[in-house]
Amino acid sequence: MDGRPHRSLRALVPLLLLLGLLAGCATPQPVLELRRDPGGLPPKTELANVPFFPQEDLWCGPAAIAMVLAWSGLPVTQEEMAAQVYTPGRQGTLQTDILAGARRNGRLAVEVRDLRALLTELAAGNPVLVFQNLGLASIPQWHYAVATGYELDPASNLILHSGLDPRRVTPLGTFERTWARADHWALVVTGPDRLPATAALEPALGAALGIERAGRVPDAATAYETIAARWPESFGAWMGLGNTRFALKDPAAAERAFRKAAEADPTAPQAWNNLAYALAEQGRRAEAIAAAERAVALGGANADPYRATLQELSQAPSS
Repeated sequence: MDGRPHRSLRALVPLLLLLGLLAGCATPQPVLELRRDPGGLPPKTELANVPFFPQEDLWCGPAAIAMVLAWSGLPVTQEEMAAQVYTPGRQGTLQTDILAGARRNGRLAVEVRDLRALLTELAAGNPVLVFQNLGLASIPQWHYAVATGYELDPASNLILHSGLDPRRVTPLGTFERTWARADHWALVVTGPDRLPATAALEPALGAALGIERAGRVPDAATAYETIAARWPESFGAWMGLGNTRFALKDPAAAERAFRKAAEADPTAPQAWNNLAYALAEQGRRAEAIAAAERAVALGGANADPYRATLQELSQAPSS
């Protein structure tokens, strides 16, 4: 649950059955498009290596995040995750807390917003944490589950770890409707050395930054390195890698990353400014001053921070 007022799932079963009957006639457009053009998706896939934690009462959020974290290699329980993400006063778990919980544990967490991308992640071997409204907009029944597989032929179904059911088979059209009523929110959670199959550069960088801000600097460094391997032209990936390597007291690795950042964007003064610090940390004062001077030259009207760096390094005693 996401913390909004709710009734128990048992109490709502008759209503949900009725809603399913009322909504079962029209097939949602995304499902029709997948039937017309699977786009290279295999006809079916199911992940057998996703742990299942039967949900404790009101703990669908903690159970779901615990399952994907455990799949990613982190030994956690839903009780441990409830302490991190569950809000007793709201009797539920907010999406922002799910996201923060993944990043606090050093995991890349990237949102998935359309059905084709969701199935693509499953085909790539990644379970997907999904958020559903099993009721209606006016009578919401919020629920988290974990998608572990799908079938496109001969039937169109999604397979879920959901509630107390380790293999809930749901018609794809029914899932799409319940997912749409929850604004198509879903999350792929992977280790920092594995990118979601459908991740774009900017969301991936945002996920790595989230890990860094959560204080998991070694995991953030691994995430930036993984992103740089997929997008070697990314200035942001190399800068993030340089900053985290520097924070981990590895100035030589930071230097390499900042030089890559400067190659990715030769006009960016930030790369040269940070490179100056990495060089200075290695006792290479003359090179550091030259890099700082380059940052000042590139900074133009916004060069004041880089002048401060140059002044600091110029006044530092020679080693």
